[in-house]
Amino acid sequence: MKRLFKGGEIATEDSPKLTRADVLVEDGKIVQVAPGIAAGEGTEVVDCTGKVILPALFDVHVHAREPGQEQKENILTCSEAAINGGVVGFVMMPNTAPAIDTAGVVKTVLESARKCRIPLYTTGAITKGREGKELAAIGAMKAAGAVMITDDGYPVSNPVVLRRAMEYAKNFDLILASHCETMELSGKGSMHEGKVSYSLGLEGIPAISEEICLDRDIRIAQYTGAHVHIQHVTTARGMNTIRRFKEEGAKVTCEIAPHHLIFNHEDIRDYDTSYKMNPPLRTPEDNALLLQGLIDGVFDVIATDHAPHTEFEKKNDFQSAPFGITGLETALPCLYDRFMSKGVFGWDVIVKRYSAEPRRIIKLPPVPVVEGGVAEFIVFDPNGSTTFTKEFMKSKSSNTPFLNQTLKGSVDVVVLKDEVLLNR
Repeated sequence: MKRLFKGGEIATEDSPKLTRADVLVEDGKIVQVAPGIAAGEGTEVVDCTGKVILPALFDVHVHAREPGQEQKENILTCSEAAINGGVVGFVMMPNTAPAIDTAGVVKTVLESARKCRIPLYTTGAITKGREGKELAAIGAMKAAGAVMITDDGYPVSNPVVLRRAMEYAKNFDLILASHCETMELSGKGSMHEGKVSYSLGLEGIPAISEEICLDRDIRIAQYTGAHVHIQHVTTARGMNTIRRFKEEGAKVTCEIAPHHLIFNHEDIRDYDTSYKMNPPLRTPEDNALLLQGLIDGVFDVIATDHAPHTEFEKKNDFQSAPFGITGLETALPCLYDRFMSKGVFGWDVIVKRYSAEPRRIIKLPPVPVVEGGVAEFIVFDPNGSTTFTKEFMKSKSSNTPFLNQTLKGSVDVVVLKDEVLLNR
């Protein structure tokens, strides 16, 4: 089967400039990238005029909720939500019920993922039951297919346990991903501690809860020689700590979520639980400095922390509602709408931070749109728009601040090898 994607502009991680070219795909391979390719007999032509062709996105922080929380999401619906957002592959978090903390559960999750149309990967928990007390069988989980270990949702509060985990992770050539939070400081907080939490009468989570744990975890990683990946950074001070450790040569990578670039605690009006997440939305000043950190390259990857919850759960009062929002379907349009359409950064940032580097972190090759490469790309229409209704979204859950909003840009086509997974 031959397909010719004609008239588009190619995005790369190396330059914000786009290159106008046609892309010819045959049997899952990109056989030619050049302007003015003629469509041969039997070739299906996809009109990409005015659109951007870029490598498919990849997300290293996704909650698929299976096993045990399928009322929120399951692996199949999560994968379809990913495709809807141009994401062709992601890494699942282990905070399921039961937790992904043994080789058996790793195998079960990966077996469930085989029914999906895109490749999926999983983490394993650092500790049994994610309780922070006793190490899980890290080597066995690696052998079963886990690509990373994390107790995401909780920190490993005991520094001795974390040290041992990092030593094992280094020996097994695994990344340890860290949710940085000092639980005693967070207490029963439900949003960022500051003027807004005081005005709403809600207990807050101070920035130091994240920053103290972040500093500690990187120091332990530096001591052990392990690779630590800091999840969902939210404060400028925390980002600058990471910057400093990187300059010292520590093996540290980190991620930024779109919602921590776009929203802040001032958006929490009328106790809207769509803005409740952990770590919480911080300040407008943090938004601006984190954005600059993404542009400067302090952040290695963009990751959504896709965290679906049922409508019933999110309708609870703000204090009682669970933390988390969905993100797989909204990530690219919201980044385009808020930043790229305004010239804040270019397509190279998206390709590098939300396609190439996430793959590299788990030792997968990137998927550039080049001759001889695998056909794994998306077609994005900058002149289109996307309205995020419940009917449009493929996730089981719709707990997003973007619900019923229209954003600039549209993911129109998703290609994986010889299959067109999405064609609007």
